Amino acid sequence: MLIRDDVFLLDSYSDVKKDLKKKLKSKSFDLLPSLSENDKQRIHYIREQTKQHNQNNVTRTRAYYNFYLEHPEIHWALLGHMVSRNVGWNMTDLKGDLLTKLLSERDQKAIYSFLERGSWFIFQDVYPQCLIYDLSVKANQEMFHLLPFFHISTFMETMWRYFWNSGDSYTLAVATVINEQSYLEKRLIQNDHFKKTVTGTVSFKLYDFLRFNHILFPYCAEENRQQALLAGATSRHFTSLHERILFGKRLYTLLFQRTEILAGVLKWTHVHPHTGSRKDYWPDLFNDVNECFPRSLYKPRVKNCKLRKGAADRLYSPLLKYAWPNTSHEDAESGDWFEDWHVLDYIHKEVDVNGDIFGNYCKTLEAIELAVMGKEALLLREEE
Repeated sequence: MLIRDDVFLLDSYSDVKKDLKKKLKSKSFDLLPSLSENDKQRIHYIREQTKQHNQNNVTRTRAYYNFYLEHPEIHWALLGHMVSRNVGWNMTDLKGDLLTKLLSERDQKAIYSFLERGSWFIFQDVYPQCLIYDLSVKANQEMFHLLPFFHISTFMETMWRYFWNSGDSYTLAVATVINEQSYLEKRLIQNDHFKKTVTGTVSFKLYDFLRFNHILFPYCAEENRQQALLAGATSRHFTSLHERILFGKRLYTLLFQRTEILAGVLKWTHVHPHTGSRKDYWPDLFNDVNECFPRSLYKPRVKNCKLRKGAADRLYSPLLKYAWPNTSHEDAESGDWFEDWHVLDYIHKEVDVNGDIFGNYCKTLEAIELAVMGKEALLLREEE
Protein backbone atom coordinates (compact mmCIF):
# COMPACT_ATOMS: atom_id res chain seq x y z
CA MET A 1 0.00 0.00 0.00
CA LEU A 2 1.64 3.20 -1.20
CA ILE A 3 0.93 6.60 0.37
CA ARG A 4 0.85 9.93 -1.42
CA ASP A 5 -0.10 13.21 0.25
CA ASP A 6 -1.78 11.32 3.12
CA VAL A 7 -4.02 9.40 0.66
CA PHE A 8 -3.70 5.67 0.39
CA LEU A 9 -3.04 4.27 -3.07
CA LEU A 10 -5.00 1.04 -2.90
CA ASP A 11 -3.41 -1.44 -5.26
CA SER A 12 -4.76 -4.76 -3.99
CA TYR A 13 -7.73 -6.36 -2.28
CA SER A 14 -5.69 -6.72 0.94
CA ASP A 15 -5.04 -2.96 0.84
CA VAL A 16 -8.79 -2.39 0.68
CA LYS A 17 -9.33 -4.55 3.74
CA LYS A 18 -6.59 -2.75 5.68
CA ASP A 19 -7.96 0.66 4.77
CA LEU A 20 -11.51 -0.21 5.82
CA LYS A 21 -10.31 -1.72 9.10
CA LYS A 22 -8.33 1.44 9.79
CA LYS A 23 -11.35 3.63 9.12
CA LEU A 24 -13.54 1.63 11.49
CA LYS A 25 -10.89 1.80 14.19
CA SER A 26 -10.34 5.55 13.86
CA LYS A 27 -14.05 6.37 13.42
CA SER A 28 -13.04 9.57 11.62
CA PHE A 29 -15.95 9.53 9.17
CA ASP A 30 -17.02 13.09 9.89
CA LEU A 31 -13.68 14.79 9.28
CA LEU A 32 -14.05 16.75 6.05
CA PRO A 33 -11.06 18.08 4.09
CA SER A 34 -10.74 21.76 3.27
CA LEU A 35 -11.96 22.86 -0.15
CA SER A 36 -10.37 24.91 -2.87
CA GLU A 37 -12.49 27.31 -4.90
CA ASN A 38 -12.39 24.85 -7.79
CA ASP A 39 -13.69 22.12 -5.51
CA LYS A 40 -16.56 24.34 -4.37
CA GLN A 41 -17.52 24.92 -8.00
CA ARG A 42 -17.36 21.20 -8.71
CA ILE A 43 -19.63 20.45 -5.75
CA HIS A 44 -22.16 23.01 -6.94
CA TYR A 45 -22.06 21.52 -10.46
CA ILE A 46 -22.58 17.97 -9.16
CA ARG A 47 -25.50 19.01 -6.96
CA GLU A 48 -27.22 20.81 -9.81
CA GLN A 49 -26.70 17.94 -12.26
CA THR A 50 -27.97 15.39 -9.75
CA LYS A 51 -31.06 17.45 -9.00
CA GLN A 52 -31.78 17.95 -12.69
CA HIS A 53 -31.61 14.22 -13.49
CA ASN A 54 -33.37 13.02 -10.34
CA GLN A 55 -36.82 14.31 -11.29
CA ASN A 56 -38.45 10.97 -12.08
CA ASN A 57 -37.74 7.39 -13.09
CA VAL A 58 -37.35 8.21 -16.78
CA THR A 59 -34.75 10.96 -16.22
CA ARG A 60 -32.78 8.75 -13.81
CA THR A 61 -32.83 5.79 -16.15
CA ARG A 62 -31.61 7.92 -19.06
CA ALA A 63 -28.82 9.45 -16.94
CA TYR A 64 -27.49 6.02 -15.95
CA TYR A 65 -27.44 4.93 -19.59
CA ASN A 66 -25.74 8.06 -20.87
CA PHE A 67 -23.08 7.76 -18.18
CA TYR A 68 -22.44 4.12 -19.12
CA LEU A 69 -22.02 5.05 -22.78
CA GLU A 70 -19.32 7.54 -21.77
CA HIS A 71 -17.71 5.26 -19.18
CA PRO A 72 -18.38 1.58 -20.02
CA GLU A 73 -15.78 0.59 -17.44
CA ILE A 74 -18.34 1.52 -14.76
CA HIS A 75 -20.43 -1.61 -15.11
CA TRP A 76 -22.92 -0.68 -12.40
CA ALA A 77 -24.22 2.20 -14.55
CA LEU A 78 -25.67 -0.26 -17.09
CA LEU A 79 -26.94 -2.56 -14.36
CA GLY A 80 -28.53 0.45 -12.65
CA HIS A 81 -30.08 1.50 -15.97
CA MET A 82 -31.69 -1.90 -16.51
CA VAL A 83 -32.95 -2.26 -12.94
CA SER A 84 -34.28 1.30 -13.13
CA ARG A 85 -36.24 0.35 -16.25
CA ASN A 86 -37.86 -2.42 -14.22
CA VAL A 87 -38.71 0.00 -11.42
CA GLY A 88 -40.42 2.22 -13.99
CA TRP A 89 -42.43 -0.71 -15.33
CA ASN A 90 -43.48 -1.60 -11.80
CA MET A 91 -44.58 2.00 -11.28
CA THR A 92 -46.75 2.10 -14.40
CA ASP A 93 -48.17 -1.37 -13.69
CA LEU A 94 -49.93 0.28 -10.76
CA LYS A 95 -51.97 2.29 -13.29
CA GLY A 96 -52.23 -0.44 -15.93
CA ASP A 97 -54.94 -2.92 -16.86
CA LEU A 98 -54.43 -5.46 -14.12
CA LEU A 99 -53.24 -3.95 -10.84
CA THR A 100 -55.82 -1.15 -10.93
CA LYS A 101 -58.40 -3.93 -10.59
CA LEU A 102 -56.57 -5.60 -7.69
CA LEU A 103 -55.27 -2.69 -5.61
CA SER A 104 -57.14 0.25 -4.14
CA GLU A 105 -56.08 3.73 -5.23
CA ARG A 106 -54.63 4.25 -1.76
CA ASP A 107 -52.47 1.13 -2.08
CA GLN A 108 -51.40 2.13 -5.59
CA LYS A 109 -50.18 5.50 -4.30
CA ALA A 110 -48.45 3.95 -1.28
CA ILE A 111 -46.54 1.40 -3.36
CA TYR A 112 -45.63 4.03 -5.93
CA SER A 113 -44.30 6.31 -3.15
CA PHE A 114 -42.19 3.41 -1.88
CA LEU A 115 -40.75 2.67 -5.32
CA GLU A 116 -40.19 6.35 -6.10
CA ARG A 117 -38.50 7.08 -2.77
CA GLY A 118 -36.14 4.15 -3.19
CA SER A 119 -35.33 5.13 -6.77
CA TRP A 120 -34.70 8.73 -5.69
CA PHE A 121 -32.53 7.61 -2.75
CA ILE A 122 -30.25 5.50 -4.90
CA PHE A 123 -29.81 8.14 -7.59
CA GLN A 124 -28.93 10.96 -5.20
CA ASP A 125 -26.33 8.69 -3.63
CA VAL A 126 -24.77 7.05 -6.68
CA TYR A 127 -24.96 9.75 -9.35
CA PRO A 128 -22.62 12.18 -7.52
CA GLN A 129 -20.13 9.31 -7.33
CA CYS A 130 -20.37 8.90 -11.10
CA LEU A 131 -19.88 12.62 -11.71
CA ILE A 132 -16.88 12.76 -9.38
CA TYR A 133 -15.34 9.91 -11.32
CA ASP A 134 -16.10 11.68 -14.60
CA LEU A 135 -14.40 14.85 -13.35
CA SER A 136 -11.44 12.78 -12.17
CA VAL A 137 -11.03 11.16 -15.59
CA LYS A 138 -11.21 14.49 -17.40
CA ALA A 139 -8.68 16.07 -15.05
CA ASN A 140 -6.51 12.93 -14.99
CA GLN A 141 -6.48 13.25 -11.21
CA GLU A 142 -8.70 11.48 -8.71
CA MET A 143 -11.10 13.71 -6.77
CA PHE A 144 -12.62 11.22 -4.37
CA HIS A 145 -11.96 13.59 -1.46
CA LEU A 146 -15.22 15.22 -2.64
CA LEU A 147 -17.31 12.12 -1.82
CA PRO A 148 -17.89 12.97 1.88
CA PHE A 149 -19.49 16.29 0.89
CA PHE A 150 -22.31 14.27 -0.65
CA HIS A 151 -22.62 12.01 2.41
CA ILE A 152 -21.26 9.05 0.44
CA SER A 153 -20.26 6.12 2.62
CA THR A 154 -16.58 5.94 3.51
CA PHE A 155 -16.78 2.37 2.22
CA MET A 156 -17.24 3.70 -1.31
CA GLU A 157 -14.43 6.20 -0.95
CA THR A 158 -12.10 3.26 -0.37
CA MET A 159 -13.62 1.27 -3.23
CA TRP A 160 -13.37 4.13 -5.73
CA ARG A 161 -9.69 4.67 -4.85
CA TYR A 162 -9.07 0.98 -5.29
CA PHE A 163 -10.78 1.05 -8.70
CA TRP A 164 -8.82 4.15 -9.75
CA ASN A 165 -5.56 2.24 -9.22
CA SER A 166 -6.62 -1.26 -10.23
CA GLY A 167 -9.25 -0.79 -12.95
CA ASP A 168 -11.17 -3.68 -11.35
CA SER A 169 -14.67 -3.06 -12.76
CA TYR A 170 -16.13 -6.20 -11.22
CA THR A 171 -15.18 -5.33 -7.64
CA LEU A 172 -16.42 -1.76 -7.99
CA ALA A 173 -19.76 -2.95 -9.38
CA VAL A 174 -20.38 -5.44 -6.57
CA ALA A 175 -19.22 -2.87 -4.00
CA THR A 176 -21.78 -0.45 -5.43
CA VAL A 177 -24.51 -3.09 -5.09
CA ILE A 178 -23.47 -3.58 -1.44
CA ASN A 179 -23.45 0.17 -0.87
CA GLU A 180 -26.80 0.98 -2.46
CA GLN A 181 -28.70 -1.85 -0.76
CA SER A 182 -27.10 -1.05 2.60
CA TYR A 183 -27.93 2.62 2.07
CA LEU A 184 -31.60 1.74 1.49
CA GLU A 185 -31.91 -0.59 4.48
CA LYS A 186 -32.64 1.90 7.28
CA ARG A 187 -33.89 4.73 5.10
CA LEU A 188 -36.48 2.73 3.15
CA ILE A 189 -36.87 -0.94 4.05
CA GLN A 190 -36.80 -0.45 7.85
CA ASN A 191 -38.50 2.95 7.74
CA ASP A 192 -41.49 2.86 10.11
CA HIS A 193 -43.75 4.78 7.73
CA PHE A 194 -43.14 2.43 4.81
CA LYS A 195 -43.35 -0.67 7.02
CA LYS A 196 -46.79 0.48 8.13
CA THR A 197 -48.14 1.68 4.79
CA VAL A 198 -46.38 -0.64 2.34
CA THR A 199 -44.13 -3.58 3.22
CA GLY A 200 -46.24 -4.69 6.18
CA THR A 201 -49.56 -4.64 4.30
CA VAL A 202 -51.47 -7.50 2.71
CA SER A 203 -51.63 -5.56 -0.56
CA PHE A 204 -47.84 -5.31 -0.80
CA LYS A 205 -47.43 -8.99 -0.04
CA LEU A 206 -49.82 -9.68 -2.93
CA TYR A 207 -47.98 -7.23 -5.17
CA ASP A 208 -44.61 -8.66 -4.17
CA PHE A 209 -45.84 -12.17 -4.91
CA LEU A 210 -47.35 -11.30 -8.28
CA ARG A 211 -44.84 -9.05 -10.00
CA PHE A 212 -42.33 -7.11 -7.90
CA ASN A 213 -39.89 -9.99 -7.60
CA HIS A 214 -39.09 -10.26 -11.34
CA ILE A 215 -36.29 -8.26 -12.93
CA LEU A 216 -36.33 -8.50 -16.72
CA PHE A 217 -33.51 -7.82 -19.18
CA PRO A 218 -34.97 -7.48 -22.70
CA TYR A 219 -32.36 -8.19 -25.35
CA CYS A 220 -32.01 -8.72 -29.09
CA ALA A 221 -30.69 -12.09 -30.14
CA GLU A 222 -30.92 -11.47 -33.88
CA GLU A 223 -30.38 -8.37 -35.99
CA ASN A 224 -33.94 -8.08 -37.29
CA ARG A 225 -35.88 -9.82 -34.55
CA GLN A 226 -38.98 -7.76 -33.72
CA GLN A 227 -39.92 -9.16 -30.31
CA ALA A 228 -37.27 -8.89 -27.65
CA LEU A 229 -36.14 -11.97 -25.79
CA LEU A 230 -36.06 -11.89 -22.00
CA ALA A 231 -33.38 -12.83 -19.51
CA GLY A 232 -33.66 -12.10 -15.83
CA ALA A 233 -33.96 -13.37 -12.29
CA THR A 234 -36.49 -13.60 -9.49
CA SER A 235 -35.85 -12.10 -6.08
CA ARG A 236 -36.76 -13.87 -2.85
CA HIS A 237 -37.27 -12.17 0.51
CA PHE A 238 -37.13 -8.59 -0.74
CA THR A 239 -36.95 -7.16 2.77
CA SER A 240 -33.73 -9.10 3.52
CA LEU A 241 -30.58 -7.00 2.99
CA HIS A 242 -28.51 -10.16 2.57
CA GLU A 243 -30.82 -11.50 -0.15
CA ARG A 244 -30.99 -8.17 -1.98
CA ILE A 245 -27.20 -7.94 -2.17
CA LEU A 246 -26.93 -11.49 -3.52
CA PHE A 247 -29.73 -10.76 -5.97
CA GLY A 248 -27.93 -7.67 -7.22
CA LYS A 249 -24.76 -9.69 -7.69
CA ARG A 250 -26.76 -12.35 -9.54
CA LEU A 251 -28.14 -9.71 -11.91
CA TYR A 252 -24.67 -8.27 -12.45
CA THR A 253 -23.29 -11.72 -13.26
CA LEU A 254 -26.10 -12.39 -15.72
CA LEU A 255 -25.55 -9.09 -17.49
CA PHE A 256 -21.75 -8.96 -17.65
CA GLN A 257 -20.66 -12.59 -17.71
CA ARG A 258 -23.03 -13.76 -20.45
CA THR A 259 -21.60 -12.07 -23.53
CA GLU A 260 -24.62 -12.74 -25.75
CA ILE A 261 -26.94 -11.12 -23.20
CA LEU A 262 -24.71 -8.07 -22.73
CA ALA A 263 -24.43 -7.55 -26.49
CA GLY A 264 -28.17 -8.09 -26.96
CA VAL A 265 -29.11 -5.75 -24.10
CA LEU A 266 -26.90 -2.98 -25.52
CA LYS A 267 -28.42 -3.49 -28.97
CA TRP A 268 -31.96 -3.33 -27.54
CA THR A 269 -31.42 -0.33 -25.25
CA HIS A 270 -29.88 1.65 -28.11
CA VAL A 271 -33.13 1.61 -30.10
CA HIS A 272 -35.67 1.57 -27.23
CA PRO A 273 -35.52 4.66 -24.99
CA HIS A 274 -37.17 4.10 -21.63
CA THR A 275 -40.75 5.39 -21.35
CA GLY A 276 -42.03 3.37 -18.40
CA SER A 277 -44.44 1.39 -20.59
CA ARG A 278 -43.92 -2.34 -21.06
CA LYS A 279 -44.75 -1.66 -24.68
CA ASP A 280 -41.05 -0.75 -24.91
CA TYR A 281 -40.12 -4.43 -25.06
CA TRP A 282 -43.34 -6.26 -26.07
CA PRO A 283 -45.62 -4.08 -28.24
CA ASP A 284 -47.51 -7.19 -29.36
CA LEU A 285 -48.75 -7.78 -25.81
CA PHE A 286 -48.74 -4.29 -24.26
CA ASN A 287 -49.95 -0.92 -25.46
CA ASP A 288 -49.61 2.55 -23.96
CA VAL A 289 -53.18 3.32 -25.10
CA ASN A 290 -56.06 1.71 -23.21
CA GLU A 291 -57.96 -0.38 -25.75
CA CYS A 292 -60.55 -1.81 -23.32
CA PHE A 293 -63.98 -0.55 -22.41
CA PRO A 294 -64.11 0.82 -18.85
CA ARG A 295 -66.19 -1.14 -16.33
CA SER A 296 -66.28 -4.27 -18.49
CA LEU A 297 -65.60 -7.54 -16.70
CA TYR A 298 -62.10 -8.82 -17.24
CA LYS A 299 -61.59 -11.76 -19.58
CA PRO A 300 -58.28 -13.62 -19.80
CA ARG A 301 -56.14 -12.36 -22.67
CA VAL A 302 -52.71 -13.88 -22.07
CA LYS A 303 -51.39 -17.36 -22.75
CA ASN A 304 -47.65 -18.04 -22.86
CA CYS A 305 -46.98 -14.32 -23.09
CA LYS A 306 -49.10 -13.93 -26.21
CA LEU A 307 -52.62 -12.69 -26.74
CA ARG A 308 -55.11 -15.54 -26.64
CA LYS A 309 -56.96 -16.37 -29.83
CA GLY A 310 -59.85 -13.95 -30.17
CA ALA A 311 -58.40 -11.44 -27.66
CA ALA A 312 -57.92 -8.27 -29.68
CA ASP A 313 -57.09 -5.89 -26.84
CA ARG A 314 -53.53 -5.67 -25.60
CA LEU A 315 -52.71 -5.08 -21.94
CA TYR A 316 -52.67 -1.41 -21.02
CA SER A 317 -49.25 -0.24 -19.86
CA PRO A 318 -49.14 3.57 -19.71
CA LEU A 319 -46.19 5.88 -20.18
CA LEU A 320 -44.75 6.99 -16.85
CA LYS A 321 -45.40 10.67 -17.57
CA TYR A 322 -49.13 9.95 -17.84
CA ALA A 323 -49.26 7.50 -14.94
CA TRP A 324 -47.58 9.54 -12.19
CA PRO A 325 -46.59 13.20 -11.68
CA ASN A 326 -43.12 14.15 -10.47
CA THR A 327 -42.68 13.85 -6.71
CA SER A 328 -41.01 16.30 -4.33
CA HIS A 329 -38.71 14.61 -1.83
CA GLU A 330 -37.45 15.49 1.61
CA ASP A 331 -33.67 15.39 2.02
CA ALA A 332 -32.15 12.00 2.70
CA GLU A 333 -31.29 11.13 6.28
CA SER A 334 -27.60 11.49 7.10
CA GLY A 335 -25.43 8.75 8.53
CA ASP A 336 -23.00 6.13 7.26
CA TRP A 337 -24.22 2.53 7.11
CA PHE A 338 -20.65 1.12 7.09
CA GLU A 339 -19.98 -0.66 10.39
CA ASP A 340 -18.37 -3.97 9.45
CA TRP A 341 -15.56 -4.59 6.96
CA HIS A 342 -16.81 -8.16 6.48
CA VAL A 343 -19.27 -6.86 3.88
CA LEU A 344 -16.30 -7.37 1.56
CA ASP A 345 -17.08 -11.08 1.74
CA TYR A 346 -19.92 -10.52 -0.72
CA ILE A 347 -17.42 -9.64 -3.43
CA HIS A 348 -16.07 -13.19 -3.57
CA LYS A 349 -19.29 -15.01 -2.65
CA GLU A 350 -20.44 -17.39 -5.38
CA VAL A 351 -23.94 -16.99 -6.82
CA ASP A 352 -25.96 -19.27 -9.07
CA VAL A 353 -27.21 -17.69 -12.27
CA ASN A 354 -29.70 -19.24 -14.65
CA GLY A 355 -31.20 -16.31 -16.52
CA ASP A 356 -34.33 -18.12 -17.71
CA ILE A 357 -37.26 -15.89 -16.78
CA PHE A 358 -39.70 -16.28 -19.68
CA GLY A 359 -41.73 -19.15 -18.21
CA ASN A 360 -42.01 -17.62 -14.74
CA TYR A 361 -42.94 -14.23 -16.14
CA CYS A 362 -45.65 -15.69 -18.37
CA LYS A 363 -47.11 -17.63 -15.44
CA THR A 364 -47.06 -14.44 -13.40
CA LEU A 365 -49.14 -12.57 -15.98
CA GLU A 366 -51.66 -15.43 -16.10
CA ALA A 367 -51.78 -15.58 -12.29
CA ILE A 368 -52.54 -11.85 -12.11
CA GLU A 369 -55.36 -12.31 -14.61
CA LEU A 370 -56.82 -15.10 -12.49
CA ALA A 371 -56.55 -12.93 -9.38
CA VAL A 372 -58.41 -10.11 -11.17
CA MET A 373 -61.20 -12.41 -12.31
CA GLY A 374 -61.42 -13.97 -8.84
CA LYS A 375 -61.80 -10.56 -7.21
CA GLU A 376 -64.46 -9.49 -9.72
CA ALA A 377 -66.40 -12.72 -9.18
CA LEU A 378 -66.26 -12.20 -5.42
CA LEU A 379 -67.56 -8.65 -5.75
CA LEU A 380 -70.42 -9.85 -7.97
CA ARG A 381 -71.45 -12.44 -5.39
CA GLU A 382 -71.41 -9.84 -2.67
CA GLU A 383 -73.73 -7.62 -4.71
CA GLU A 384 -76.26 -10.41 -5.26
